Amino acid sequence: MQPYRLYYTLKPLIPWSLRHRIKKVRAQRILNTCSDIWPIKESAARVPQGWPGWPEGKQFAFVITHDVESHVGLKCVRQLAELDMSLGFRSSFNFVPEDYEVSLELRSWLTDNGFEVGIHGLHHDGKLYSSFHVFQDHAKRINKYLKEWNCAGFRSPCMHHNLDWICNLDIAYDSSTFDTDPFEPQPDGVDTIFPFWVTSLSGNGAGYVELPYTLPQDYSLFVLLEQETNIVWRTKLNWLAKHGGMALFNMHPDYAAMGQKQSRMGQYDIGLYYDFLMHVRGKYKEQYWHALPKDAASWYRNSVMQSVPSKTYSRQQQAPLKGRRMAVLLYSIYPADPRPKRAAETFVEQGMDVDVICLRENTSDKSKDCIDGVNITRLPIRRRRDCVIAYIIRYATFLIYCAVLLALRYPKRKYEIIHVHNMPDFLVFSAMLPKLFGARIVLDLHDPMPELMRSIFGLPSGHPFVVALMQLEKWSIRFADFVLTPNVSFRNLFISRGCPPEKIQIVMNSPQEDIFNPAVNNNETFDSLNDNHSFRIMYHGLIVERHGLDIAIEAVSRISDIISGIEFHIFGNPTPYMEQMKKLIAQKGLQKRVLFHGHQSQANIAREIANSHLGLIPNRSGPFTEINMPTRIFEYLAIGRPVIVPSTRGIRDYFNDGNMIFFKQESIEDLANKIIWVYKHRDETRMIVLEGQSIYHHHLWKDEKNNLVTIALQLISKPLEDSIV
Repeated sequence: MQPYRLYYTLKPLIPWSLRHRIKKVRAQRILNTCSDIWPIKESAARVPQGWPGWPEGKQFAFVITHDVESHVGLKCVRQLAELDMSLGFRSSFNFVPEDYEVSLELRSWLTDNGFEVGIHGLHHDGKLYSSFHVFQDHAKRINKYLKEWNCAGFRSPCMHHNLDWICNLDIAYDSSTFDTDPFEPQPDGVDTIFPFWVTSLSGNGAGYVELPYTLPQDYSLFVLLEQETNIVWRTKLNWLAKHGGMALFNMHPDYAAMGQKQSRMGQYDIGLYYDFLMHVRGKYKEQYWHALPKDAASWYRNSVMQSVPSKTYSRQQQAPLKGRRMAVLLYSIYPADPRPKRAAETFVEQGMDVDVICLRENTSDKSKDCIDGVNITRLPIRRRRDCVIAYIIRYATFLIYCAVLLALRYPKRKYEIIHVHNMPDFLVFSAMLPKLFGARIVLDLHDPMPELMRSIFGLPSGHPFVVALMQLEKWSIRFADFVLTPNVSFRNLFISRGCPPEKIQIVMNSPQEDIFNPAVNNNETFDSLNDNHSFRIMYHGLIVERHGLDIAIEAVSRISDIISGIEFHIFGNPTPYMEQMKKLIAQKGLQKRVLFHGHQSQANIAREIANSHLGLIPNRSGPFTEINMPTRIFEYLAIGRPVIVPSTRGIRDYFNDGNMIFFKQESIEDLANKIIWVYKHRDETRMIVLEGQSIYHHHLWKDEKNNLVTIALQLISKPLEDSIV
């Protein structure tokens, strides 16, 4: 589930001025960080294979659309259409049929004068894609309007989109996407300035033409960014014309002050639009093919489809790794370990045969299993947390088992990629035989072993065991063909210790959107959760000393008289440290306020987050926690809940004081004060969550897994002699 959906759930409760301010702050931050992809993303100019050029030999196409979001915009439709006509242009007007009444007289007047009418969803509330069931229900009514109004095209409100689901609409074209627009709530651009075909999942050859808009929206430019000129439009148009693309323009009458001075906040001078059309007509005369969207889609169907291979963003239809084979080595539990599970399932989705070799946690677990298409072999070794020598013995035993299994299986399976998850790093050496025969070795460094072992056992940096781990890490990285790691600090650390920068890439531990989904988890607003006068905070994860639960419990104890309804819920497997915490809880008299719930599935954790007011990550200071970026932060943000985190380098690589709530590490007093602050400052907390979600939105799992697939494809296609040994 995308975090923008939470915003639309909360939207009716947030004053317009506050929403506007939040959007402006977010837009300004994006502007400062996305200059390399906006307003121009060079990769989007790639000409499709077999592209025949535009009709009549024109250099580029020019298409104008208008989204009418409300009654305010509806009142301006005729005036805007007359402006377009006065300059020799025609455009499409997209209406929201169940938010306001669009008369037959107005629709007829538009079409009689050469304009087009399209559908812009049923309601402009951002909820169309909240679930497939909701979309299907809306699609039936949208199709009714499409037929009744004789419309060929559709555009989703708020530019939300799911190209697979849109196949359920009876349309010739859709225009809910863009080449690049990081200001949109769902900013996953299609990376092209040309139309393309989306094939229906039904497999019957049906589908529609996708027309991405390629000129920045007026609302973003003039309302959020407060641009005073149309230079961005002119610059982008010049680039589009140079590369022969489609200049598809979306302007909103709701935000343009028509023939008068700006009368309210959120408006801009219509003269900026008029001046741009004059610029197009003057500078590019005879160079562009001016078309309505329906005409562009019809031309593509009839003239381009024969020469351009169909293009679709349907995950179900794409299997670029079909028939390839991968082995996964995991000194952990599958499918309980989220990162290996997400990766393995991603490769299965892409058509790969994936074999996982992992630990066997319980005697009841099957030694051979298949879960969601992933083949699992569980070895008779259990994971325990005890002394250094025991760690080494179990690691070595697991390595030998894996080496023997791979040697026996390789002649038949011929794995092309061996994906090794640390710990330990040196597990890569069990893939020696497959590597000699050409298999690519990917070392996935979840954690830097020297720092983690120092934190677990309290060892100094110069301890012989730590020094040995650092050397093994270097050898393991050198042996691998490619290295993955989950955050910026880890990557910088491995590079500082000798890993070539071009050999390592970040694939973040982002939560799965279908699990951490506010709609699926019956998400409530931050305020409505307080109706029962309780204040529910939670922790989930490994229950060990370095994660600082004692600090959190002490903080709860200090403020239990201030927040009378406070409850602290802890989720995680039992450990010896948990027994110490139970004694601390009894000592503080918090048995009714601090509750342990044991291990829970990811789906249950998502539901618990949705039922909580606040998450805590109370990590102690240490060589590992200083550079770690806990996945749990994204899990809270995905559900729309605030989280208090320690002020560490690993977290501040991604967040700052404007989009995250920090406390001074190991300070009980500061943590207690921050909990009280969240409890008392609902509006400010809500803004911080929304800002934090904009960071999370740039690291969605769907994007991370695309990186993962790209890496696999590059490794498989890479000549053997290029392998780094």
